Amino acid sequence: MISLHRLTKRFGLQTAVNELTFDIPAGQIVGLLGPNGAGKSTTLKMLTGMLAPSSGTATICGHNLLQDPMAVKRNVGFVPDSGAVFESLSGLEYLEMIAALYGIPADAARERIRQFIAFFDLSFETLTDKLLGAYSKGMRRKVVITAALLHNPPVVFFDEPLDGLDANAAVGFKALIQTLAREGKAIVYSSHILDVVERVCDRVIIIDKGVVKVDGRPAELVAEHEARSLEQLFTTLTGGNDLERKAEDFAKTFRP
Repeated sequence: MISLHRLTKRFGLQTAVNELTFDIPAGQIVGLLGPNGAGKSTTLKMLTGMLAPSSGTATICGHNLLQDPMAVKRNVGFVPDSGAVFESLSGLEYLEMIAALYGIPADAARERIRQFIAFFDLSFETLTDKLLGAYSKGMRRKVVITAALLHNPPVVFFDEPLDGLDANAAVGFKALIQTLAREGKAIVYSSHILDVVERVCDRVIIIDKGVVKVDGRPAELVAEHEARSLEQLFTTLTGGNDLERKAEDFAKTFRP
């Protein structure tokens, strides 16, 4: 479903993503992990056609990212970390616009929207009475997730999807992506919430400075590196071993 071959992105002299190569099959949830600046968001933006790679390539559902970018975009859903929307539209206007862009008939789109807002415990009045600029962060996130899934894409990319969601919505979302995977969708889940990744992802890929550090099933990677948890493995691989000592040293500056 997703295949990267030496995918690379440079910004001037800086290499943000360095020759990433891996495949993701249908029905798999892959956690894409890394510290800030590791290249996660840049990778997702290349795979969704928002950024052109400097070299290398990728295919999504058999469509080449460089040769057929529109086919790639038709086959993916993307929830960006920014949660950006058109704030001058109501929630319903925004979702109907997204549906129209994907060629979904108006009646079918309205029914899908009703199903999603019921799942996320939103009222139809909320979608029509308020402009998106007046939505809370969590409500806006629910609309963005709905927009990404409206056209039923076989590949879905999530960048920090739980940001702003309350506890109940987060639990529902985790159940949703596991259901989508069982239906055969390939899902890439980028997040800093490692305990959630450890529970819901079939596989994790940890990158640092644009390079893959490890790739495998969470439990197997933790055992292989003799770590207590995915969090400890992550900090070990990405240079976070001294965090506790640094926190203690920092706290000392406030002591009399």
